Amino acid sequence: MARVAVIGAGWAGLSAALVLQAQGHALSLFELASAPGGRARSLAEDDGGTPLDNGQHILIGAYTETLAVMRSLGLSPDELLWRSPLQLTDAQGRGLRLPKGPPLLAFSRAVMHASHWPWAARLSLLRHSLRWALGGFRCAESLSVSALCRGMHAEPFAELVAPLCVAALNTAAEQASARVFLRVLKDALFAGHGSADLLLPRRPLAELLPLPALRTLAARGAHLHTGVRARLTPGEDFRWTVSAEGGHERFDAVLLACPALEAARQLQSIAPAWSTQAAALRYEPIVTVYLRAEGRLPFPMVALQESAEAPAQYLFDHGLLGLQPGRFAAVVSGAAPWLERGQGGTTVCAEAALAQVMSQAPQLSGLRLERAVAEKRATFACTPGLERPGARIAQGLWAAGDYIDGPYPATLEGAVRSGRQAALALHAELTPVAPRATH
Repeated sequence: MARVAVIGAGWAGLSAALVLQAQGHALSLFELASAPGGRARSLAEDDGGTPLDNGQHILIGAYTETLAVMRSLGLSPDELLWRSPLQLTDAQGRGLRLPKGPPLLAFSRAVMHASHWPWAARLSLLRHSLRWALGGFRCAESLSVSALCRGMHAEPFAELVAPLCVAALNTAAEQASARVFLRVLKDALFAGHGSADLLLPRRPLAELLPLPALRTLAARGAHLHTGVRARLTPGEDFRWTVSAEGGHERFDAVLLACPALEAARQLQSIAPAWSTQAAALRYEPIVTVYLRAEGRLPFPMVALQESAEAPAQYLFDHGLLGLQPGRFAAVVSGAAPWLERGQGGTTVCAEAALAQVMSQAPQLSGLRLERAVAEKRATFACTPGLERPGARIAQGLWAAGDYIDGPYPATLEGAVRSGRQAALALHAELTPVAPRATH
């Protein structure tokens, strides 16, 4: 049994800690914030109602590892998540609906029945989709999503591909990596039955994984340190020292699951090349605009039409999800152009989103702004040819997070998979290989 420290209690760090603890290691977990969850966390609620989250998150059926971790904690995804076949419809019910059935057939049927598009537009989308499928959902590393879709009819690109791209990669189609986008499409739309299903939280994010994971770790003997800054320094014999709260502890191994910039800062002198690569990542913000109104949407999530004066791409009805009745969340992905308008950028963005919802969801009355939450480093910018740092840094020192090199953009599933994979690799490194018997 080794003494292992995990620094960071986001979804990657918690997933890693659960694996390491299950493998029998003596675990200590350090987290700078007072509560777990990282960039997918719940915020304090002043009026005693359902807590707000720092952003409106979406899961899909293809998030198999995230769902598996939830089940391992004794949670029921069927109770905690609202599930439905993928629908990308507006507040009037116009749009794309995937029926049940084999994914490729369901997608084709949905496109053919999208009567709001002319036949030329539907056939154009199907031709491109078939080309991607025949190519194994692979393309040149240098391609952007816009370049990948060159020649596609304007309507399906603007109403389906571009919103899907910014929702999945939080990067505009003109700058987003086509290779990563195709991988997301492959796993989401064409991986198997239910992979494209929408899974929308029925409870605050903290209850989906962070708090249950923290309780499980504590019940099984982990040492938890929250609200403290942990500092890493190398020791002798490939061991590591973690300093926090004025004390120092030595560990056989450390897994860094803090944000990329914090990991880069910690590793400037320990692993300069890794630190430089992590520090070079650029970021895209997301603004979530919480609104109050009377009325309801036809579906818990509807698409909004984005424009130069209308920033949001999706609107969520929390009442239909069993959360706070009368609360709605408008999501502005790729929000940099709005936040760059100065110190009041978040307010300008929120007011524009409010006007947008008033115009595009007329069934809601009495609309008013409740709160706007800007996550300025919500995700890394997922651009073509992006080089992301690897999980192994040095002997006994690994990293995990949605920014670590891998096939996915910055998503909950990417974070969970990164944490679990890094933890298993670290465990293998710590486990002596028994010599083969000789005869």
